[in-house]
Amino acid sequence: MRVLLVEDDEPVAESLRRGLKRYGFEVEWVTTGRAALDHTSPYDVVLLDLGLPDTDGLDVCKALRERGDVPIIVISARSDETDRVVGLEIGADDYVSKPFGVREVIARIRAVMRRARPRTPAAGGPGNGPDRYGPRLTVDRKAARVRLDGEEVALAPKEYDLLAFLTEEPGALMSREQIMEAVWDANWFGPTKTLDVHVAALRRKLAGAITIEAVRGVGFRLEIVKDGGDQDGGGDPSTGTGSDPS
Repeated sequence: MRVLLVEDDEPVAESLRRGLKRYGFEVEWVTTGRAALDHTSPYDVVLLDLGLPDTDGLDVCKALRERGDVPIIVISARSDETDRVVGLEIGADDYVSKPFGVREVIARIRAVMRRARPRTPAAGGPGNGPDRYGPRLTVDRKAARVRLDGEEVALAPKEYDLLAFLTEEPGALMSREQIMEAVWDANWFGPTKTLDVHVAALRRKLAGAITIEAVRGVGFRLEIVKDGGDQDGGGDPSTGTGSDPS
């Protein structure tokens, strides 16, 4: 996921950029409102400080919103309710007051992206029906049900949670820490081998519909099989071979 970070405070920006990159985000950092408005590279979400040196961040927020629907999260030391209300009314999707933790920012990013991402309904279904991933797999998030070629697949609760998380952003590299915090618990201190076991189970049960690639020392990347071919999901589906050892 590509993040445009608009922040003139270098220590804050560097800390936030390092934290986001550790969780697999791509970060472009600019320090002024003008640079943000002149930025031409594509991005998926904006983190916008209000206290910029050349212009008020609220004006930048308004200008960015007039250009399109990319989610904007205001990050600011201004904790006054009026600033928060104004920011949200002129187009911000969320507002985080400094000081903040990287995990909080990431949680806010994922929340606004879930709200902003258009759903892909299953063929013949209503607009609020299951999400379709490729020609074979559907995930019904309301009912917590998964179907492969129209047949329901029995998944354990954490297998479903893991699949639901990874399919939020197919193709994105998710770190082990990021997955454990999202699917298990932010305070999980047990071995992460449980993640490998659940990945192996998804590879086995959904073989040919998805692949889950292990990136050594980092985490996992889920890809959708577009042609419905018989692929093994990045390793032996029964043994989990190819998973990232820890």
